[in-house]
Order: sequence, then C-alpha cells, then structure tokens
Amino acid sequence: MGDIIQLLPDHVANQIAAGEVVQRPASVVKELLENAIDAKANTIKLIVKDGGKALIQIVDDGTGMTATDARLSFERHATSKIRKAEDLFDLDTKGFRGEALASIAAIAHVDMQTKPAETELGTHLKIEGSKVTSQEVAAVPKGTSIAVKNLFFNIPARRNFLKSNQVELRHITDEFHRVALAHPSIAFHFYNNGSELFNLPKANYRQRIVHIFGAKTNQKLVPVSEDTQVVKVSGFINKPEFSKKSRGEQFFFVNNRFIKSPYLHHAVVAAFEGLIRPDTYPGYFLYLEVDPGSIDINIHPTKTEVKFDDEHTLYAILRSTIKHGLGQFNVIPALDFEQDRNLDTPYAYKDKAASLPGVTVDAGFNPFQEVAQGKGTSTSNRYKSSFGSQSTSKSWDSLYVGLESDLESNEGFSSMKFESDLGTGSIFDGKHEAEESHATTFQLKRKYIVTTIKSGMVVIDQSRAHQRVLYEKFLKNITIKEAVSQQLLFPLVLPFSKSDMRMLKDIKDSLATTGFVFGKLEEEQIEITGVPLLVAESEVGMVLDQLISDCQMEVSADSFSQTDLLAKTLAKTLSVKTGEALDASSQLALVNDLFACKETQVSPFNKPVYITITENDIDKRFI
Repeated sequence: MGDIIQLLPDHVANQIAAGEVVQRPASVVKELLENAIDAKANTIKLIVKDGGKALIQIVDDGTGMTATDARLSFERHATSKIRKAEDLFDLDTKGFRGEALASIAAIAHVDMQTKPAETELGTHLKIEGSKVTSQEVAAVPKGTSIAVKNLFFNIPARRNFLKSNQVELRHITDEFHRVALAHPSIAFHFYNNGSELFNLPKANYRQRIVHIFGAKTNQKLVPVSEDTQVVKVSGFINKPEFSKKSRGEQFFFVNNRFIKSPYLHHAVVAAFEGLIRPDTYPGYFLYLEVDPGSIDINIHPTKTEVKFDDEHTLYAILRSTIKHGLGQFNVIPALDFEQDRNLDTPYAYKDKAASLPGVTVDAGFNPFQEVAQGKGTSTSNRYKSSFGSQSTSKSWDSLYVGLESDLESNEGFSSMKFESDLGTGSIFDGKHEAEESHATTFQLKRKYIVTTIKSGMVVIDQSRAHQRVLYEKFLKNITIKEAVSQQLLFPLVLPFSKSDMRMLKDIKDSLATTGFVFGKLEEEQIEITGVPLLVAESEVGMVLDQLISDCQMEVSADSFSQTDLLAKTLAKTLSVKTGEALDASSQLALVNDLFACKETQVSPFNKPVYITITENDIDKRFI
C-alpha cells in the first residue's frame, strides 16, 4: 500500500483557514481595523461598497511597512505581535495569530499601499487568491491602505450564502461600533457607497458613545466605577426605564478588546433585578481591565471568547459595582426605615417661628364644693365641677320610641330597603344567566383556551393563536394597502440612533401600509402622527424597537420577504401574551377568529397552535 498522506499546498490551507477567520464581510472589517490600531494609527477610514461584497477599504496613518514586511505579512503565521509562546500571556495587541491577511488574500483581490514614515517611497502590492500579481515601488502617503475587492470570488458557495446588502452592512456597522467604542482616542470615519455614515473625532468614552448612538443617549447613561486588586471596572449603564425588548446596546470590553460573555451578562441582569421587566434587556458599556496573564483569549480565531482565571469573583464584583452605581445616582428608590415621618416639619410651617402654648386655668374650681342633692339623686353626683353641670340626656332606648309607628304610617314603607339587608337576587336577568351557563370556552392557567367540539375538546395556545390571527390581518392590510389608522391628538416623537433611523427610512413605506403615519424624519428622531388601530400609543416605541431588531438581522432583498417579516414582527409584539386573563367573550372571539384564518394549525413561526383531545383519548385514560 502506497503513502496516501501529503501536505496541502499553501493556497488550499489558506482557504481552509479562511473558513474560520473570514465568515462574512464584517470579519474582514474587524481584522483590518484591529491591524490599523496595532499600527498606532491616529485616524482610520473605513470605506464600504455593496455591503462589503464589492469593496472593503481601510486607510490609516500608522507606522506602515517596508517592502519586505508587506510581502511577508500575507504569509500564514507571519506576525509582528509576538515572538515566543510566553508572549501569549502578556498580550497588549489585537492580533497575534498571523492568519488574518493570509486568509483574506486567499479568497479576495487585495490591493495594498504602505509606507513607513522614515522612507520617501512606499510599496504597492496586488494579490489575487494568494498569488502575488504585482509588487512595485510607489509614491504613497504615510501609513497603510488595504482594499479588499470581490470577496469570495473563488468560493461561489460561500458568496451565495451571504445575506442582502442591508444585513451585511448592519454586521459591518456592529463591528465598527465595537472597535470605535474601545478606542475613543482614535478618530474614525465610515463611508458607505460614497456617503458618510459616521465621523467620530477623538473624544472620551462618554462622548464616543453619544457620537455613535445619538445625543439622546447622554440622558440614559449612569457612570459606574470600581477599582479592586482583581479587576478595574469603569463605563456606563443605561437607566432601567430605557431597557429594551431586544439586545443591541450590550458591550463588554476587556483590556480594550470586545468580548462576548453570557456569564458576565447574567451578572449585569442580576444587578437590575426588580428594576426592569423580565423580558427586557438593560444597556451597558462596561470596560474591564485585568492582568493579561489571568485571561486566555486564544480560544477562537475571532478572539471574542475569553477565559478568566476567577470568573466567580468577577461576577460578584461586577454585580455589586452596578448596584452601587444605581444606588449612588438615586436610580434605585431608597427606603429609610429609621426616619420618623412624624418629626418632619410640614411645608406650610417651615418659615414660622415656634410659639409657647397657651394655658387656661379656672381659678374658681373647687373639687370639694358640695352640690345640693335633689330627691332621687345618687351620692356619686354630690360633687360637681364649677364649669357647670352636665345636662342629663335621655336614655338611648328612648330615641327609638315611636319610630316604628311613624315609619309604618308612611306610604310606601313596605318598598323601603335598608343597607343591612342582604341582596340575594342576581344582577342579571334570567336570559343572560342562561347564556352564561352554556359557555363553550374557558381559560386554563392563563395560557390555554379550552373549547369543546363534537368529538372531544380542543386546547389552544392563546398567544400563538392570536399571532396567527394578527399575522394574516396585517399581511392582508399590507398587501391590499387599505390599513386603518387612528390619529394621535399630540404627535409622538421617539429618539433613535443613526443606524436605526436608516432602517426605519428603508421600511417606512411598508409601515405606512399597516397604519403608521409619519411626520418629520430627522437625523436622530422620528415623529409619528398616527398608529394602527391594534397598537396602543404606549406600545409604539416597543413595536418599532422589535421591528428594527428583526429587520436588521433577517430582512431580504425581495419585497415579499420584507412584508412577511413586518407582519410577523407586528403579530409577535402585539399578540396576547401568556399570563393575560381573558374574559369569556374574548376567549370565544379568539377561537372564532382563529378558525376563520386560512391556516389554523401553525403560528407564523411554524409552532403548533392547538391540539385535539378526542373522547376516545379520554376513555383510554380511565381503563
């Protein structure tokens, strides 16, 4: 038998590695931005076309590279960040694996221009699919410019799996936010299809958050800070009243590196316990500084998953820090059980001076003064006060003497009723009582509606059933464009970030067909003058937040998918939730509306709506 194991060529190995490092255009943006930061750039420009599929370009004014370094940087495991294995436990740079540029060059066309500050001329390098097509000396500015074009040009299957331009742009924007928030001392510029999306000057952490998420964010932020031997915590949390039903403003940074940690996220949610609803998420921007030797970031090529030496201590410190921040700025309502409210000075008396109380004395009072006794007077009344004798009132029983005779003499006395009489009659007439006795539905555990049929009974999930009813209703309104809107007496103005406003402008026409009426559309806020009949004014913000979140992650290029997603989101947000009590008429109306739908068995999200229990099934349980 011959030898069958062989080494893979470099370009094949690079394509395999690219499957982990480069998952979508946002992965390229992350790697190139981090390289620019490691190059000590002061200003970084990000240029994107067609959601990153056509072009991703990073321009920085960092240290630049020589001709030899420029060529070597595209080889696998070539890096300037570490020299030996021990350096992995003392990292102060973003990259260290030496795989990013090699993986990117394997699946795209790369055009790089770079020049160090000490040289007069730079290097212009072109690579296509790991093959260097040209390298020449060129007059370029200080720093590095890398343009990645035609991503996945040699892997059609991977390119077909990419989402629409809006979705890919959203992922790129998320990565841009994560890098920009971690480095406020660097100026960032972001351009998409020739238009400027972000222009972030150098600032502090709070100013950088406000520049990215809008001026309205400033009033939401509560600063937190704690310095211990284990970790130094700083940053901001959002006030409880600004929590959202969807995630989006949750950021953890460890040593200026964005990470994802469900364990630490749970610590933040635990600190907000009792202040926010269970189905909402608090926003936070938390920066943690720990000893580089106490964490391991070499878990995954994306470097967003890390391992801590002592996660339990971090959990406790983070939770107590946030609780302290909420209490320090009076976000948590405080109760002082030691304060006596009876000692508080009333507001009307706060400026009045105290005065001595007046005392009245009866100088002629003699407790031993003897009062003349009349016939039949008891000896206990011999001595009376000189203030005057009290008049003897009639016995209480005498008050009722003759009352019954007077009342009986009045006309209509037999029709009078007293408050003490117990009412035993029904407040409904006999017809209504008969209708109630023949009710065919009842609610079980405030979650299911049980109704009878000829063969047995049907158990319906009330939330999924209402989702199906609302979904078909909204889908019909959007398709026919005959939605009914209720006008608001006072326009509703809601603040949103710049990226959220762009999404709302994209789906504005579809929202109008559901009943939303928009007024002014500004850069960071939107005015609403009318809402659909099924939407309460207090729920408008929640509906739009959920809608933006769903559209950013799932919207497709074709209009039908956008319409379908819009109807699903509105149905999910406005449907009856588990735990809501429904009266008999509402239960019956929901059952009738469900079985009037075109599809009754599954919800819009392909979950079963009801189950049928036949009489035979019940009989089998008694065998």
